Amino acid sequence: MCRLLYVNSKNDFDVNTYLTRFAEISQKSREYQGHGWGFAYWQNGKWNYYKNVKSIWEDDLSQFGNSTRLIAHARSAFKDEGIVVENNMPFYDDKNIFVFNGELRGVKIKEEGRIGAEKIFNYIKRFDKGSFGEALSKGTEIIKKKSSYIRAMNIIATDGEKAFVYSHFNEDEEYFTMSIKKVESMVAVCSSPFIGEVDWQPIKNNTLTELQCL
Repeated sequence: MCRLLYVNSKNDFDVNTYLTRFAEISQKSREYQGHGWGFAYWQNGKWNYYKNVKSIWEDDLSQFGNSTRLIAHARSAFKDEGIVVENNMPFYDDKNIFVFNGELRGVKIKEEGRIGAEKIFNYIKRFDKGSFGEALSKGTEIIKKKSSYIRAMNIIATDGEKAFVYSHFNEDEEYFTMSIKKVESMVAVCSSPFIGEVDWQPIKNNTLTELQCL
């Protein structure tokens, strides 16, 4: 399964610092996370996007400069299939940015998308009447009812004004529990705490957390 990261700060930070810690988590994960990676980062008044089919720990993470927000994804492709850069997250449109980690079985929804995660993103957007958070809440509840089994469905998304962290899993609590770190001028969410850091708190299962952008 994949790894997710979101960072938002009032002050500029070196993107390399956070991506390096994220790469360390991804490389040392007990499930392989090397099927490519991607991220979006706020710079020069706009979102910039980067994707690479190589693993995050093999890439040059010093090339991106500073930012105040980023949302990243390291990929573990389902059944090792579809390993092309077009299938890397984040998925995004002109408003929302979306990353996903999980596995769903027997999903009875019809939606466009190259892979399951993109279909979930597009399906959730159907319910966006001005609040992506409400769309995420409604869309995931329907997806749960229309799936025969969900191993996990963890999502981080942002609409620029807020970030949304959705956690849902039915097994392997240690692996699928996301964590959050808050200080006065920064908030970070990750699939697991940064190695060697103790000031992270677990995010409860079956919750939707809204985070105001700093």
